[in-house]
Amino acid sequence: MATKANSPWVIVLASGRGERFNAAGGVGSKLQAPLAGKPVLERTLDAVRASGLPWRLEDAGHPGMGDSIAAAVRATPDAAGWLILPGDLPLVRPETLRAVAGALTGRTCAAQPQYKGERGHPVGFAAGCRAQLAALQGNFGAAPILKAMRAIDAVADLVVDDVGIVTDIDTPEALAHAEALWRERSAGLA
Repeated sequence: MATKANSPWVIVLASGRGERFNAAGGVGSKLQAPLAGKPVLERTLDAVRASGLPWRLEDAGHPGMGDSIAAAVRATPDAAGWLILPGDLPLVRPETLRAVAGALTGRTCAAQPQYKGERGHPVGFAAGCRAQLAALQGNFGAAPILKAMRAIDAVADLVVDDVGIVTDIDTPEALAHAEALWRERSAGLA
């Protein structure tokens, strides 16, 4: 994959067990569930590839989201930052990924997109957050780091026209909703 000098890396998280999906009646891995003829994870990776940003798929089966983020950050020590993207966001747009990456400048330590007032993913972190991200453990991911960055007014909130940042696949109903949104987008309606 091509890497742009001084670009943040997109970290695609794919180590989860999808317990909510299965508990809600889904069968198998939500990341392998078909969405418009392709697995959910492949749809997410298509957007990541199209962004032109360097990326890493973290799918080693870590015990928690924090462990996954930490492993990916440790594996990319020279990155200019990281965009944390759960693998179950197949509708995220490549231009949103580029916008979050572009917001990690100056005093901005983190960036988070918003769609119609709802915060979503990917959440971007500047290189200055490396030690904190690399030390994460457990299920909470990077939320405590983001909260700390908000407390010092170091987070850029980006308003985007991208429902994909809040369309995660946690239930079979969410998958059906994503499929409908995909059809609308493909028809040029969304």
